[in-house]
Amino acid sequence: MGYLVFKYALTAAVIVVASEVAKRSDKLGALILALPLMTVMTMFWLFAENQSNEKIANHAWYTFWYVIPTLPMFLLFPWLMSRFGFWVAMGASIAVTAICFFAFAALLKRFGVHIW
Repeated sequence: MGYLVFKYALTAAVIVVASEVAKRSDKLGALILALPLMTVMTMFWLFAENQSNEKIANHAWYTFWYVIPTLPMFLLFPWLMSRFGFWVAMGASIAVTAICFFAFAALLKRFGVHIW
């Protein structure tokens, strides 16, 4: 139980630190948040919990493919937010991300990559 609490605390601390840095510096905050910290931490946790090399490698493989359809959101959100406000921009960005994900998954399937 202590190990699980440690995992939660450390993972949450990374998010809190990143958001606090983002309050002070847009660029540094964005850089920290753009780093794949959660993915790297997850791979460390999987390794520490004696998961197979295949499982850890699959995690990295699928993360790569899942990041690509999320990228349009980072261009769309600021544009929408300046015109319609936070909530509309967030809702539309989430919807566009979901559409991009399913379209991307369908495209990849044609090439033998199954992410869904």
